[in-house]
Amino acid sequence: MSSELRVAVVGAGPAGIYASDILSKSGLDVSIDLIERLPAPFGLVRYGVAPDHPRIKQIILALHKILERGDIRLLCNVDFGGDVTLEELHRFYDAVIFSTGAIKDAALPIPGIDLPGSYGAADFVSWYDGHPDVPREWPLEAQHVAILGAGNVALDVARILAKHADDLLPTEIPDNVYATLKTSPVTDVHVFARRGPAQAKFSPLELRELGHVPDVDVLVDPEDFEFDEGSMAAIHSSNQTKQVVKTLTDWTLKNPSELTASRRIHLHFLHKPVAVLGTDRVEGLRTERTVLTGDGSVAGTGQTHDWPVQAVYRAVGYFGSPLPGVPFDEVAGVIPNREGRVVDPAGDPVPGVYATGWIKRGPVGLIGHTKSDASETIRHLVEDADGLQRAPERDRDAVVTFLADRGVEPVEWSGWTLLDAYERELGAPHGRERVKVVPREDMLAVMRRLPAQP
Repeated sequence: MSSELRVAVVGAGPAGIYASDILSKSGLDVSIDLIERLPAPFGLVRYGVAPDHPRIKQIILALHKILERGDIRLLCNVDFGGDVTLEELHRFYDAVIFSTGAIKDAALPIPGIDLPGSYGAADFVSWYDGHPDVPREWPLEAQHVAILGAGNVALDVARILAKHADDLLPTEIPDNVYATLKTSPVTDVHVFARRGPAQAKFSPLELRELGHVPDVDVLVDPEDFEFDEGSMAAIHSSNQTKQVVKTLTDWTLKNPSELTASRRIHLHFLHKPVAVLGTDRVEGLRTERTVLTGDGSVAGTGQTHDWPVQAVYRAVGYFGSPLPGVPFDEVAGVIPNREGRVVDPAGDPVPGVYATGWIKRGPVGLIGHTKSDASETIRHLVEDADGLQRAPERDRDAVVTFLADRGVEPVEWSGWTLLDAYERELGAPHGRERVKVVPREDMLAVMRRLPAQP
């Protein structure tokens, strides 16, 4: 039997790629397969970053360099739970690492949240980023829109909704998304945060970007500005918070005569959403005015205000999805684990099963956190390596044969390079880095050198 450790990493986003890279450099004699449900790798960097953020998308270059080395085998278009189970993976791999992320919207249990016209921000992001498994159409019919949340996803949604479609043309925005945004009647986008400006989770750069969107004014009501002792402590202890508050303060001082744009983004603080209004569809949003309590948290005042909006987007966080045969914490939306070692409901380690990334710790932190998080998981896997039960089928190609017998044809790295080149060729005549191919069948046709579907 081969002494080589065989490891499957399920999920080819940044978390999975970084974990694979760290494991490949651990000193172990190891063979790594990176298994991905979608035809293309890179996860939320490809399908969760707004198209007008090319700087963030440059992270793909670093991930690309890891995979192009060739020591980590990419197996895309393989659906864990559908095409293969955990029990079946253990036939071919000594250890399995789950890095499947969090792609669903967290719930917001308020009356009316399920009315037509009320959407999850994650679904909208997947649409405008050309995710192959979501509908091609999106109903942009509202003139006034509410966004619930005080993080960067809320800002992304606000910016994409308010921005004129032609200003997105230089990006990799899919053609169907551009065509839909071009017809949007939106004039006003309202972003609601239940706490104060010093508690907002915006990054300074992302917030400042709002002020540079052509023909879009940003408005902040001075009445929404309140700072308690907790707020002042946050401002003095965090340069990021200080920058965010300064940008917001500058916007409160704008002269109304300077606000001449055809579209507006309104940032509201100390407004807690309590109900989405409407009978058959969204007709408004009710918020309750909150007040800071001294430590940065808030309490309700009982004073409510109704806002006449025709659409509501909740951007209150992402939530993980359960995986068949794998323990799952339904409350936290993660795979239960101790520093990356997956545990069962009794708290005992599940032999040979690990987790990293958002499915391990929840949807918090930036790419840098993902690296350190992966390091922790891999450290424990390396510690466990000698005691792991070896998979019975040691041939590297046995899993590919197994999948082929089920009618599953994985797409390897060479397939991605074909799609990457094709998308760049589509963009070149228009001065764009790429034009993203959206339908799954078209992606696979390019990756397998087949004629694209009409």
